[in-house]
Amino acid sequence: MDKINREDMLELTRRMTLKRNCFDRIAGAYMDEEGFVDGTFNKHFQKLSFGDQQANLAIAKTVPFSETNVELKEYAFREADTRPGSIWQMLMALKECGLKNDAMLDVFYEEFGSKYRTDGSYAVYFFHGSYDVPLKAGDKESLWESEEVYQFLICAVCPVSGDYEPGRAECGFLFPAFKDRSSDIHRIDVFTAEGRTGQAESLRKILFPQALA
Repeated sequence: MDKINREDMLELTRRMTLKRNCFDRIAGAYMDEEGFVDGTFNKHFQKLSFGDQQANLAIAKTVPFSETNVELKEYAFREADTRPGSIWQMLMALKECGLKNDAMLDVFYEEFGSKYRTDGSYAVYFFHGSYDVPLKAGDKESLWESEEVYQFLICAVCPVSGDYEPGRAECGFLFPAFKDRSSDIHRIDVFTAEGRTGQAESLRKILFPQALA
């Protein structure tokens, strides 16, 4: 397990505001306490109301804004966990299609619900974003040119109550990892809220089934 550079995460979260929004799509599923899908959604982020954009940005920011190397830790995928049919392969495809493949998302939700264990109903939120990573001059001041376009997914799992009202995220991830101001498809930054060790174990089993077998 490698260390995450806090500055990388802060650079990302600075683009997660209403004025500098980096997200173009949000998708997700509401899951019952047994892990079955109650309902799904898939929307263009900019078409949400002002209030909904604000609320969902807060959910998304929970992952990269969490305490680095304590709540948010970096893991490397092993070769066994990147084979055809793996969750890694599915995440790569979801990133490339920008969350526009509902059938693939449904497969993910079903797989997730069959293995994830928590107390009560919950929601799985997916965000697709892109960030034009600016070049840095020798004095570390930004230049106008873009070094690369970092496309990424944020997943946040939140308990829900009442009319699908989400609580604070209990776990989630950022994929691919944003490492040294660049995309690393062989790594993932996994978030677990304090005290949620059971959820952390469930999430790792989903992401790394072969490594933990």
